[in-house]
Amino acid sequence: MKKLLKRFTVRDLLIIAAMAALGIAIKPVVVPLAHLISSPLMIPGGAIAGGLYMMWIVVAFGLTGKHGAPTLTALVQAILVIITGFSGSHGALSLLTYTLPGLLVDIVFLIIRRTPDTLPLAMLAGILANLAGTAGTNVVFFSLPLIPLLLSLFCAALSGGIGGVISHFLLEALRRYGIKRGKKQ
Repeated sequence: MKKLLKRFTVRDLLIIAAMAALGIAIKPVVVPLAHLISSPLMIPGGAIAGGLYMMWIVVAFGLTGKHGAPTLTALVQAILVIITGFSGSHGALSLLTYTLPGLLVDIVFLIIRRTPDTLPLAMLAGILANLAGTAGTNVVFFSLPLIPLLLSLFCAALSGGIGGVISHFLLEALRRYGIKRGKKQ
């Protein structure tokens, strides 16, 4: 773990902590609204709301420009919800369900050797994160039948894609204000 953390500057770690906190802070606001749509469809609200709180994983990756940032952001989120008992805590299983989205984004982007620096790649990162979160919570908690599971995964991909689009435009706006991506190591 120490070797992983050495790749990140203090600036990177502050960005990761801030994005993790934003992802957790926005969750209690958007999930109840998503339940208005998801409850009649009999799917978890996180499948629909996830794109709006998974986007912060993409933003952390975009601002640091470093592989490992998505996993570290997701891990910090897991630790935050466990310690605080904040909304969405699954106890110790949060380490799995919260970290999985960041890990999947990191693995795929390591394979393709890119960061989410274009709109399609930001959308891909958002989709991957929300699909991983939705699939992970389904395996651990919900065990949905096939049709609701497929509907849930479709909604997760759509929501994740929207979150990726928002991430991209947020990163573009931050760059216009002089907040640039950190140096690669």
